[in-house]
Amino acid sequence: EEKFGYEMVDKIIRESDLESNGIYTSIGTYDSAEMHTMVGKLNELTEVPVPKLLNLFGHHLFATFAKNYSTFFQPFSHAFDFLKTLHNHIHVEVQKLYPDAELPDFEYDRISDNQLVMIYTSKRKMSDLAVGLLEACHQYYEHDFSITAESMNPEATIVKFNIEVS
Repeated sequence: EEKFGYEMVDKIIRESDLESNGIYTSIGTYDSAEMHTMVGKLNELTEVPVPKLLNLFGHHLFATFAKNYSTFFQPFSHAFDFLKTLHNHIHVEVQKLYPDAELPDFEYDRISDNQLVMIYTSKRKMSDLAVGLLEACHQYYEHDFSITAESMNPEATIVKFNIEVS
């Protein structure tokens, strides 16, 4: 809505066959297929590529998280330190609130002070959204950075992110 306007959101919901009928609450858990359906419809209506739309949504989500859950971000001065809390701290807290949530798994390998490798595993195939979250995270911590993504399997359910800061 922020990027494309209320009318676009309304049109996407009306033209998509969603089990929820596009009615969402902050306490609900929804089938990720609905998001894929709506992103596909937005792509059809705007001709913005799906990977770009998911990336934009990742940026939006990060801004929302940083605003609403700032206590998770404040103890850290470096994105790498924050990112290493995702799987064992933040996702644990999310799972308490939303037991049915399908969260990605992350494995980490800190190569050096300036390089982190993250292995993303998720059957939802939203690595482009994850890249948007990672980019926004590094912008939040005011790092100059580069991120490359490499699919580790044909289904794109396992993706290796190589993150370098300067």
